[in-house]
Amino acid sequence: MAPRPLSPLVLALGGAAAVLGSVLFILWKAYFGRGRERRWDPNEAWWGAEPPRLPEWDEWDPEDEEDEEPALEELEQREVLVLGLDGSGKSTFLRVLSGKPPLEGHIPTWGFNSVRLPTKDFEVDLLEIGGSQNLRFYWKEFVNEVDVLVFLVDSADRLRLPWARQELHKLLDKDPDLPVVVVANKQDLSEAMSMVELQQELGLQAVDSQREVFLLAASIAPAGPGFEDPGTVHIWRLLLELLS
Repeated sequence: MAPRPLSPLVLALGGAAAVLGSVLFILWKAYFGRGRERRWDPNEAWWGAEPPRLPEWDEWDPEDEEDEEPALEELEQREVLVLGLDGSGKSTFLRVLSGKPPLEGHIPTWGFNSVRLPTKDFEVDLLEIGGSQNLRFYWKEFVNEVDVLVFLVDSADRLRLPWARQELHKLLDKDPDLPVVVVANKQDLSEAMSMVELQQELGLQAVDSQREVFLLAASIAPAGPGFEDPGTVHIWRLLLELLS
């Protein structure tokens, strides 16, 4: 069944949200831009650490500057776009990767979220854009600006899976060379579709075999005990491999 046409009010609100998202994206690019100076301390936590305390004026000794270690070379940036329908688990994915616990309940993203994860060789900037219907139209505007696309799918949301398939293939057509990691989330739920079913329902078997498209099972925020592997570790390892 085709979705109902949007009302003028919804379109207006969607346009305003998209404009706001574009402005925030520009600010995000400026803040995390390639020219932004940063020092990386290997003793920091892998998700970042609190900034060091600057000395007071009476503690400052100019001679101490001569003993400081030279600044390390600035790390290169890699950019990952995280998309998917609302409720697929995008925000939780970013939180878990950054070392934070999942939030209780579903809070839809009305703009974007971003997180920076440093590695030994480069820094990974992950940008999530909201998955509501009035924001999906603008997804394709960001596809050509990133190195890898992560597309999350709710494995138990059978009703909206055709919409997820449609949006995914729009993005695949937009940039034929962009590596894509499709994350089949919520595999811990009893009603979740199997990986074979999802591959067929998402039309991944029809994708060019020469293209880098991966389908990975995950349960980023398990609903109950007994699901030991949330899947974020092998997703992160694959991202590092694709970004290297």
